[in-house]
Amino acid sequence: MADIEAGGKRATESDTATLIPNSGNLEGSNRATKTCRFKDDDELVEITLDVQRDSASVQAVRPVAAEAAVAAARKRYDRSKSTAAVALKGLQFVTAKVGTDGWTAVEKRFNHLQVDGVLLRSRFGKCIGMDGSDEFAVQMFDALARKRGIVKEVLTKPELKEFWEQLSDQGFDNRLQTFIDMVDKNADGRITVEEVKEIIALSASANKLSKIKERADEYAALIMEELDPKNLGYIELESLESLLLQTPSEAVARSTITHSSKLSKALSMRLAPSKDTSPLRHYWLQFTFFVQENWKRIWVAGLWLSICIALFIWKFIQYRNRAVFNIMGYCVATAKGAAETLKFNMALVLFPVCRNTITWIRSKTKIGAVVPFNDNINFHKVIAAGVAVGVVLHAGAHLTCDFPLLLHASDAKYEPMKPFFGETRPPNYWWFVKGTAGWTGIVMVVLMSISFVLAQPWFRRNKLKDTNPLKKMTGFNAFWFTHHLFAIVYALLIVHGTSLYLTKEWYKKTTWMYIAYPVFLYSCERIVRLFRRHDSVKIQKVAVYPGNVLALYMSKPPGFKYRSGQYIFINCGAVSPYEWHPFSVTSAPGDNYLSVHIRTRGDWTSRLRTVFSEACRPPTEGESGLLRADLSVGITDSNARFPKLMIDGPYGAPAQDYREYDVLLLIGLGIGATPLISIVKDVLNHIQRGESVGGTEPDGSGKAKKKPFMTKRAYSYWVTREEGSFEWFRGVMNEVAEKDKDGVIELHNHCSSVYQEGDARSALIVMLQELNHAKKGVDILSGTSVKTHFARPNWRSVFKRIAVNHENQRVGVFYCGEPVLV
Repeated sequence: MADIEAGGKRATESDTATLIPNSGNLEGSNRATKTCRFKDDDELVEITLDVQRDSASVQAVRPVAAEAAVAAARKRYDRSKSTAAVALKGLQFVTAKVGTDGWTAVEKRFNHLQVDGVLLRSRFGKCIGMDGSDEFAVQMFDALARKRGIVKEVLTKPELKEFWEQLSDQGFDNRLQTFIDMVDKNADGRITVEEVKEIIALSASANKLSKIKERADEYAALIMEELDPKNLGYIELESLESLLLQTPSEAVARSTITHSSKLSKALSMRLAPSKDTSPLRHYWLQFTFFVQENWKRIWVAGLWLSICIALFIWKFIQYRNRAVFNIMGYCVATAKGAAETLKFNMALVLFPVCRNTITWIRSKTKIGAVVPFNDNINFHKVIAAGVAVGVVLHAGAHLTCDFPLLLHASDAKYEPMKPFFGETRPPNYWWFVKGTAGWTGIVMVVLMSISFVLAQPWFRRNKLKDTNPLKKMTGFNAFWFTHHLFAIVYALLIVHGTSLYLTKEWYKKTTWMYIAYPVFLYSCERIVRLFRRHDSVKIQKVAVYPGNVLALYMSKPPGFKYRSGQYIFINCGAVSPYEWHPFSVTSAPGDNYLSVHIRTRGDWTSRLRTVFSEACRPPTEGESGLLRADLSVGITDSNARFPKLMIDGPYGAPAQDYREYDVLLLIGLGIGATPLISIVKDVLNHIQRGESVGGTEPDGSGKAKKKPFMTKRAYSYWVTREEGSFEWFRGVMNEVAEKDKDGVIELHNHCSSVYQEGDARSALIVMLQELNHAKKGVDILSGTSVKTHFARPNWRSVFKRIAVNHENQRVGVFYCGEPVLV
């Protein structure tokens, strides 16, 4: 026996009967025909009711074949193993980032957040660990409270525990019911378009997707079109469930398949954690990995340090055996040893900043295989630290030890010093300071100190508070100008090196010998930069994208050749006539234009964006107000208001070595994707020319010599927090999707602001994405055919997949972005 509630909305079965739902469609607002099937042991009966207002009559009672009934039920509720597995991973309200630490942690937060023993509705999300999704958490609170008849906007601890138990339930049906309760607010079993719109806006807000929230009407209509084909004006709950249970797309499924035999090989490699818990083995493995990763840096730094130590010891021993040691002792030996290292480091510090020379060496020779040219600036900083140590030892030993000892030496001890300091003993300390060697040394120390301090990130990036009086004296301009004080330092260094007290022979005054060639090389560098700077660059296109990104498309100067991954320096006189800033080139060498994408991060980039944004705006009323302008037809009087740009480059960068690898893994974070986009475009250009396998590419020198193009496959992973970021390179993504017919380039875009797939807060976004892509072939986040993944990639899975799919091939991993991911 069973009770059927009037209206056909609910059926309850006895202990001996099983209900198989098979509801029919409504025929009108006041009349409905409902059908339910009941199973009692092996007997199946179908009962059809005619419902009119508050009365119901039985239309038919008939037996039903068991197989047909079961098939119908399975058709409505597909609970196959694969579908169930997908479902169990979805609609999770409690995930790793929400509260897997259990009720104990929730109770502790309750005790901290409670007011008079109850938890306010507005604090519910924070209490259960759902930070950053307050609006979503409030709606979830309302759904759970509605189900229990709670009308107050506060919870006691027992009520909160009951809520928590439902949210943390691992059964998919319970999670589904909670989600449906959130959507179906009036619990009538029907979801209207307004309810769909509200849950879309709620999910978009929780995932910081403002554009989807703005288009909630459009996406609600899309869902209604899919789930309400008869235009009834509402969706039945079963239809929503079937959509939430959809299986992953074939593209996603293919990307995660790994053959078992290959998987076992991957596990034998360093792609899975070692089960050996021995501390000694752990530290040994860490050491070996460190050496493998940094061996270039280790041997270069070791060589540099060895030379410094050798020079110090050599000069120290020399003065240890001279007569002056009897007066000044180890002070003079330390000062002279430090002076020798200073001369070496003052010569060497110029090499890492010779950008043209380094670019030529890394592009034309094989030295880059053993020398880490990518760390040239870091090595420059290390040498500068060596200079600082040398200055402290040299100047400190002279000023605090050597000179006082000489002044207080006895006449007998001073006798051997007369050839160096004169027949008459120096009268006082001031005699040493005012001498040529004295004042030049002090001035150099002062200038070096200023330059060294203002080069520190804290001052160079102007991180001081506005109330700090030193703020106006910091920033990039202060760094740039004070760094160029080294021209004076090198001039004084030569004067200082020729005015030594204890060395009279010219050939023993070796300072000029150390620095002559480096200064000559650096001078040539600056002259080359001066004459190579292109002031004829014309603006072809300007775009100001979301996320404060400015895209500049320029004409390519005559004879300008570069490789993907390289960078150029840009100067804008309208912003600052002196400042030059480096930016990665985003266009490919085969393009007939030059482009860069610049993200606003400091004073200079902010002013540059402002200048071009204002220039993009129309000079007269009635024109388009979009912050973009296409000037590819050439500069005219109407658009000549754009500021002039000068460029310097190109210069070498780590990413330019991509062509040496069979397979590329390109990883970019935010604006760090800029050099990688150029590589993707270059690979695409080679694909179009039929050179993706065994092809050739020009060597960049303009000669007829060709080099083999090694790349056969490229994987690009771009991770960004903002949905608007996808507009930066939308054209490139569309171009790859259109022209890469063989699937050589695989694009993976990740939006980290969206909660990972499976989280209840992103369930509807996933559903929308699948629907929109299936119907229109366009991703709702990127606006291209490339589907966007949610949350950050699982890097272990990424590396494992590429490793097992490309055995015996050279895989080059190129990364650009924040150092934290390295």
